[in-house]
Amino acid sequence: MKFAILLTVAAQGLVVAGAVEAAGTGKVAAQAPATDAPVILSDGATRVAEWVATAQDNHALPYIIIDKPGAAAYLFDAKGKMLAHAPVLIGIAPGDDATPGIGTKNLSEIGPAEKTTPAGRFLAKFGVAAGKQRVLWVDYATSVALHTIPPGNPKDKRKERMLSPAIDDNRITFGCINVPKIFYNQSVSPRFRKKGGYVYILPDSKPLEDVFPRLRVQPFLNAAAGSTDAVAGQ
Repeated sequence: MKFAILLTVAAQGLVVAGAVEAAGTGKVAAQAPATDAPVILSDGATRVAEWVATAQDNHALPYIIIDKPGAAAYLFDAKGKMLAHAPVLIGIAPGDDATPGIGTKNLSEIGPAEKTTPAGRFLAKFGVAAGKQRVLWVDYATSVALHTIPPGNPKDKRKERMLSPAIDDNRITFGCINVPKIFYNQSVSPRFRKKGGYVYILPDSKPLEDVFPRLRVQPFLNAAAGSTDAVAGQ
């Protein structure tokens, strides 16, 4: 897997820190709060992070980037500073679109090919799910939420999958995004509790620009901003 270092860009308000990549695996280590070490993100996560920070697409709300190919979550504050990152569990089936009407189905009615975590930009807010469990709803219409590992079937071995150095075994959910408790309780919940925030889910197979069309114009916006700065400095 190809990786790029996401550098600190003060002019864009993009500040990142924290050791992400587990040695030799390409997988995010278990909870990793910010440190002085540089963060290593995939090319796709880097592009989305830079775009969101530069364009302020998050509208002054905190946001999370879910890198499905890397099985990782990156949490940013409203100003684009990375606060924490963690491994995630995602839908069993690769795919970037939710099956129409899947939000109305019982879990027992969902087929293997329908257990996908859809890609896209979502405004996420906390709400109540089945069993009166409070979750961060990423897309309520398709029943995709971000939450900790549920009790579930012990045969799934979700904790072991999350902690393992491999990435392929992180595909086990029906479509929801499972994260470590410490990441959820100490990092996500305090910042999303009041007004919610955005969740950007990277695609498995679709071109990044198809999922986030505004990425196509970002280079032109960066060039225009550079020209304005040059004129102002004359």
